[in-house]
Amino acid sequence: MLKRTKAFAAVLLIALGNFAFTAFAEDAPAANGEMLKKIKARGELVCGVHPARHGFAAIDSKGNWVGLDVDFCRALAAAVFGDASKVRFTPLSTAQRFPAIQSGEVDVLSRNITASLTRDVSLGLNFAPPDFYTGTGFMVRANSGVKKIEDLDGATVCITPGSSTEQNVAQIFASRHLHYTPVVIENNKEYVSAYLSGRCDAIARDKVALPGVKNFDAEKPEDHIILPGIYSKEPLAMAVRKGDDQWFDIVKWVVYATFNAEELQVGQANVDEQLKSADPDIQGLLGVSGDFGQKLGLDNKWVYNIVKQVGNYGDIYNRHFGPQSTEPLDRDLNNLWTNGGLLYGLPIR
Repeated sequence: MLKRTKAFAAVLLIALGNFAFTAFAEDAPAANGEMLKKIKARGELVCGVHPARHGFAAIDSKGNWVGLDVDFCRALAAAVFGDASKVRFTPLSTAQRFPAIQSGEVDVLSRNITASLTRDVSLGLNFAPPDFYTGTGFMVRANSGVKKIEDLDGATVCITPGSSTEQNVAQIFASRHLHYTPVVIENNKEYVSAYLSGRCDAIARDKVALPGVKNFDAEKPEDHIILPGIYSKEPLAMAVRKGDDQWFDIVKWVVYATFNAEELQVGQANVDEQLKSADPDIQGLLGVSGDFGQKLGLDNKWVYNIVKQVGNYGDIYNRHFGPQSTEPLDRDLNNLWTNGGLLYGLPIR
């Protein structure tokens, strides 16, 4: 009798386990795939970007949005629609960015956001792989006599509220037993203008953004210097709301696809030629073989569309920070892992 009871219990546990698995599997689609359906039904991607940050997101003289963050929005549109132009850009201030993604006002944030533990677990967000590595930097007037961070003891520093830079500046000065007075301004233009008008002794920002302030916003770039050193880790990444794994998968694999395309030397200039490649990795990447796009709910030519219309990571980087750009910047950490950088695309296979 005891053996029968144990056997029955074992069968019951297996049955309950199978039921639970089946119930979970049946419920899962209801929680996944809604974002992609919603975006396709709307006919455009809504992407939250910075209002004006040179190199990342800004409106050019022709009224077009340009920048690295902008191009990743277009890469997403190319993957989803096969058309990189099907994206609407929503400029968001520092205070607006997280409520906008949490409320569903935008589908994705591509807005110079530092991925961090607190933001990942407390704001209901999922972060794609970092697409740009930088850190906090400082700029001062050339005639100030300031040469290093310690010379800023007692200075006024312009910063934006609610940003990782605001937290970093506090930690940087506290760790060195330095004193400073923060001048906290939300509006980006007012924040930059406050420094340029002399209201602040220094301006703190992601170091990669400081050349834009110096070369574009300042009347005389030579009147300003960027202090040596990077004083924090700022891995910038796109973010989506938690709760739709399919959409999160699409966003993160679009980023990986740009890394992999560059590593395989597939770019805008040769992508059509590479369709004839016998390399199985390139065939899979471009949808010549395999069904990797279908696994994401996309066309199998999703990476081909990204590279053809927007480019691989190197194409995107060079467009905005390369030697021929208005803001040349060494790639350093933003290089492929094969070239000493941190960019590593998980395999598409």
